[in-house]
Amino acid sequence: MPFDSVSRPLSSNIAGTARTVAVVDIGSTSVRMAIAEIGQGSFRILEEVSQMVSLGKDVFSTQNIHRKSIEECVVVLKSCRRLMKEYGITSPQQIRIVGTSAVREANNQVAFLDRVFIATGLEIEALDEAEVIRITYMGVQSILQGTPELAAAKTLVVEIGSGSTEVLLVRGGNVLFSNTYRLGSLRLLDQVDRLNTSLAKQRVIIESQVHRHVQQIAEHIDTDQTLQMVVLGGDVRLAADNLSCVALGDQLRTMSLSELTEFARAVSNLKEEDLVSRFGISYWDAETLWPALIAYIHLARELQLERLHVAPTNLRDGLLSDIAQQDSWTQEFRNQIVRSAINLGRKMAFDETHARHVANLCRKLFADLQEEHQLDQRMELILYLAALLHEIGLFISPRSHHKHAMYIVRNSELFGLSDRDLLIVSLVVRYHRRSSPRPEHEGYNVLDRKHRVYVSKLAAILRLAIALDESRSQRISNIRCNRDQNRWLITAFGIDDVSLEQLTVRQSSALFEEVFGMSVFLRSEPG
Repeated sequence: MPFDSVSRPLSSNIAGTARTVAVVDIGSTSVRMAIAEIGQGSFRILEEVSQMVSLGKDVFSTQNIHRKSIEECVVVLKSCRRLMKEYGITSPQQIRIVGTSAVREANNQVAFLDRVFIATGLEIEALDEAEVIRITYMGVQSILQGTPELAAAKTLVVEIGSGSTEVLLVRGGNVLFSNTYRLGSLRLLDQVDRLNTSLAKQRVIIESQVHRHVQQIAEHIDTDQTLQMVVLGGDVRLAADNLSCVALGDQLRTMSLSELTEFARAVSNLKEEDLVSRFGISYWDAETLWPALIAYIHLARELQLERLHVAPTNLRDGLLSDIAQQDSWTQEFRNQIVRSAINLGRKMAFDETHARHVANLCRKLFADLQEEHQLDQRMELILYLAALLHEIGLFISPRSHHKHAMYIVRNSELFGLSDRDLLIVSLVVRYHRRSSPRPEHEGYNVLDRKHRVYVSKLAAILRLAIALDESRSQRISNIRCNRDQNRWLITAFGIDDVSLEQLTVRQSSALFEEVFGMSVFLRSEPG
């Protein structure tokens, strides 16, 4: 099964020692791979290939990936592996393979992932919706920040794929809103294919379905004169290639809604074989072209926009940006996620001063205990978020507010967090008081041992930080935690009397002693 090779001049200057990596996107209609050189915060694509594999048709109609499609995917991924080896890509650290909506929604997802691993040795990560949105932002953020017209504007970033639509609302580099909708061109076609009706009637139904989803999206967007719209996706890029677009910055192209509408009308009058011949696309792409364009058009109309900006990026670009910036993006995304958590806390009328102070104390304890807990910076961020949100359950009731807080967090959307990350945050919040984690507890019982240990370690640290601000005066801020023979000694600098906090630390340290095997003592060192 030969690859369709794609030539694309997307490149960045690579500084320092480069390494070669491969990213593979298993979508609803195809498997696409990009091989690139990764430098210091940038990447340069060496080769892109793709092959049609229709997982979406299976999943959207039967909720399972058929055996034939699984084996077709195995063949394609074996070809991917051979090409990787030609570029010297052999280590798992050089490879990231992800599956989007079709893989995510398949009832036999585990069987599919296992079959691929057995046949190819490649591991596929089924991306949840939050991770897809984060990676989408990774791919487009440099374009938004590098385009003066968009750098400070309120910008809606939209990608209408085969199975779902990702939406981001960004202003000044800050994510104001993000969500995923079950609006996809192939999904729409599957819905009408089940109806025994004419092509004209099917298109009326598709437009009706699109309009319903578009209204849901528009409900979250405040339409004003400053709103801009950046669209991603191969369908709208094809339209831009065939329209008289105006350049906006170095990478964006701008098209008028009227021109796009006219192009979509022309596409609707052509048969699929004519689209394949005229535009050099596959039959799968020809089939989904009109539904995707109609979705973009309806959204722009609903938001009263006359122009759309087309970006050249795709999911593989986001994956490569994620790899290239894995050391430098942490603070950027930390700010985004923390801002999202603070907004949630404010909705729940939390004590923001106390929450921020406890979060900062957690950060200091985490750093001083690094050799003991051996957790990475992602877990430090999760601890910080849990500290910010540990009291939001009080909005519901003081009684069992730790459990209320867990429920609120688990059922909220925090930008950039996967479902598992959100679960861990909610559990750390739940265990900031009262009982220690138990195997039968909801949520905790679905984690593997590694992540259960993470929860226990983080909750133990959070309890200490809360105890240090028992007076809610934020008077203890400058601390150091170090080993003192068979105990951990926390020193509070510039404080004369810490007798209240000594009592609460002693009462709150049981989980810490259980997890880390040593007691904790607080002392003061007056300034």
